[in-house]
This record gives sequence, C-alpha cells and structure tokens, in this order.
Amino acid sequence: MKTASRPTHSEGRPAPSGAADRGAAPADATTFLDPATLSRIGNLELLARTVVEGFINGLHRSPHLGTSLDFAEHRAYMPGDDTRRIDWRLWARTDRYYVKEFEADTNTNLSILLDVSSSMSYTSGPVSKLDYARYLAASLAWFAHGQRDRVGLTTFDSEIVEFVPPSARHLPALLHALARARAERPGSLREPLAIASEHLRWRSMVLLISDLYAEPDQVLDALEQLRQRGNDVMVMHVLDSAELEFPFDESGMFEDLETGERIPLLPARMRERYRAAIHAHIAELSARIGDHGMDYSMFDTSRPLDYALFDFLSRRERLARVR
Repeated sequence: MKTASRPTHSEGRPAPSGAADRGAAPADATTFLDPATLSRIGNLELLARTVVEGFINGLHRSPHLGTSLDFAEHRAYMPGDDTRRIDWRLWARTDRYYVKEFEADTNTNLSILLDVSSSMSYTSGPVSKLDYARYLAASLAWFAHGQRDRVGLTTFDSEIVEFVPPSARHLPALLHALARARAERPGSLREPLAIASEHLRWRSMVLLISDLYAEPDQVLDALEQLRQRGNDVMVMHVLDSAELEFPFDESGMFEDLETGERIPLLPARMRERYRAAIHAHIAELSARIGDHGMDYSMFDTSRPLDYALFDFLSRRERLARVR
C-alpha cells in the first residue's frame, strides 16, 4: 500500500515518548549530539563543527563523502595531513614527502537540495524536520568544505527559494541561507529539481534532503533529472518519529500541512493501517532509488545526528568498494 498523500497531523498532541528504530549507538555515546541538545545551539557553524568532529571521532579514520577510493594523484605533504597516507616508496626515491590522493579527495562539487515545503515544519518533539534537515545540510557542507570540495545549496518548495552556487568560498553564505530557511508553502519535487539540474554545469555530488511525501514514481521521475546528467545522487529521507509510529491515542482533528485539509480520525483504528502504509512507502523508495544507482538513507529526527551521519558515511564507504 502506497502513501499517496502526506499523512495528516494531530493538533495539540504531546510529543511521543518513544521513537522508531534508532540503531545501535557507538560505545562512547553521549547525549551532547542529541537533537534536543543541538536545538539549543543557535550558531549553525558551531553546530556543524561539533557534529562533524563527533562522527569523525566515531569513525576513527578519515571518512570520504565521495564514492570512489581509486588512486588519483600525489600532492606535497602539508602539516596536518594524515601521515598514514604518505607514500613511503615515493619518499625513498625522492627524499620528499607526498600523500596519496584518491578520487574522493579531489576537488568536486557538493550541491545540497533542501526541501522547505510546509510539511517540513512538522515536529512532535523539540526539533522539526526542517531543523534536523538543516543540521544535516550544515554538517555535511562543513565536512565537504574541510575536504576542499566546493559546496552549494538550493532551497525549494514548489519553486526555487534560494540558490547558493557551489564554491570553495561559499560556506558562510550557505550557512546563512540555511538559517533563513522557512517551511511555509506547499511544495513539489519535479519542477524545482528540473531547474536545479540545469544549474549544475559540472558533474557533482547532489544531496536531496526531503520528507519525500509523493508517490514513488514521482520521486524517481524528479531524481532521474539529476542522475541522467551524470551526478552522484544521494537522498536523505527525513521523517519525524511520530510519522513513523503514529503514537496518538485520542480522537481529534488532523490537518494536512500542505493543503490545510482537516479530517476527524480515531487513531486507534487507523494506527496499524497507517504504519503499514508508511513503512511500505519507505521500503519502496529505498528499493527503487537503490535500483537506479542512487543512495537512499532514512533519518528519524529523534536520532542523534552523529550516529546518523556515522551510519551514512560508513555505508557510502562500503558502497564505494562494491562499485
């Protein structure tokens, strides 16, 4: 059963006490990167740096956002480089220090496409989907910038809202644009992504962050416009834990945040049917996006951000070895 439209949300309901599957936490887990704690950090630059340092420490090695680990070139060693990447054979021949760079290390473009349609404003706890998506975008932009990649941002609802072209110098502008983002109008995927793909003059890593409330055929149609241009497309599907579990007990009016339509519901009667529909929707998106050579990850806004990014980057690295 597909989720054909955005699930409606209860008015005035308390935040759920439970959450969807949060995955296994690293052994040295702390609560510092819990979304509720992150929501109290007003500066996105500080937040991004904090999160990135957290998941890099968790990986215990130098992670890569790009998908290729094939050797690309040597470059001169610089203070701060990982000494494990020094080519000691080349040092023996030249008496100079060089580090190996891989295709994932070479400068590339990371273009982040952030859905700011009105449904992204939903929250059952301290952090909305838009806030969590902002944290993801800021952290990965900071991470890519640290790898000397060019970073850019497009925010969209039913049209392009703001555009920051990829550049090595645009991280501050990107963070300011994220801070300004508001989820206020209904949205769509196909038209904004078509316009965004036209702005990508070079092959890029393209990251879509959205709650993906559209039919899978519509989602794939929108994403194909990006993939067919040769881009490495990644999809982060952001959902609130209440959207996954539907924990509401009392009957009441539920409102669709996109259309404003209000309908009365008895949650106890709808819960199992709703859960089956949303999980089938997620499973179909995951399978079909993966079958088209794109990366799909689902993010529960109750999950600590460093754990989520740890899993995401680890998965990217595993996929790189398969491809």
